[in-house]
Amino acid sequence: MRIQPTKKLRKTQEISTGFNLSNVEKQISIIFNNKSLLENAFIHRSYLNEHKKFKELSNERLEFLGDSVLSIVVSLFLYNNLPDSPEGELTQLRASLVRTETLAKIAQQLSLGKYLHLSKGEEDSGGRSNNSTLADTYEALVGAIYLDQKFDITDKFIETTMLKDWKTLTKSAVSDNKSKLQEIMQKKHKVSPTYKLIKSWGPDHARQFQIGVYMAEKLLGTGTGKNKQQAAQNAAQNALSNI
Repeated sequence: MRIQPTKKLRKTQEISTGFNLSNVEKQISIIFNNKSLLENAFIHRSYLNEHKKFKELSNERLEFLGDSVLSIVVSLFLYNNLPDSPEGELTQLRASLVRTETLAKIAQQLSLGKYLHLSKGEEDSGGRSNNSTLADTYEALVGAIYLDQKFDITDKFIETTMLKDWKTLTKSAVSDNKSKLQEIMQKKHKVSPTYKLIKSWGPDHARQFQIGVYMAEKLLGTGTGKNKQQAAQNAAQNALSNI
C-alpha cells in the first residue's frame, strides 16, 4: 500500500539554532533531503515565545500529520499480523501502542529530548523528559519523515522503532491500566472501579470475553480479550481513554 504526500508543500524557512542535525540523522538512520523539515520537528511551541521570527515553525503541524500516519501504519501492521483478532482487540492494541507513555518511551530510547528547541522556562521545568512533549516530538518526527521520505521509509522507521517490539510494548501498557485507573478513581471520586463480565462467546479453545468497568452503575469502558484478566485490562484502558 502506497500513500504519498502532496507534491505541493509549503516551503519551510531555513533556520539555525545551534543543534547538529547530522546527529539526529545518525540516531534515526535517515538522511533528510529537506533539513528544515527535520529541525521543524524539534521546535516546541514554547521556543517561539523567545524567538518571534520563528512564529510559524512550531512542530504541532507535523505532530498532527504524524499522528495520522502512525495510526495508519500501526493499524495495517496489526490487521496483517493478527488475522484472527476481532475489531475490539485490534483497537485496544493500537491504543496501547500509540498512547503517550509508549511513544515517550520510544522517544527516550532515540534520545529525541536532547535535540528539542525549548524556552528557558520549559527547559528549567524538565521539558526534555516530559512524556507528553516527547510523545509529540516522536509524532512530529514521523510526520517530517513522511513528507521528506514518503510512505515506505516512514513505515520502516515505525517498524524499527516500535513495531519490532510491539508485544513487549503492548504488554507493558496493558499491565498498568487497572492500577492507573484505580489511582485516578481514588483520587477523584474516593471509590474503586468494579469489573463485570458482559458476555463471552466462541469455542472453548478460542474463547473471547467482554468485560465492563463501572463506577457504581455507570459504565466507564469495555474491553475484550482471550481471558477475563486481559479483557479487564483492556476495559481499564478504554475507560482511561474515555476519561
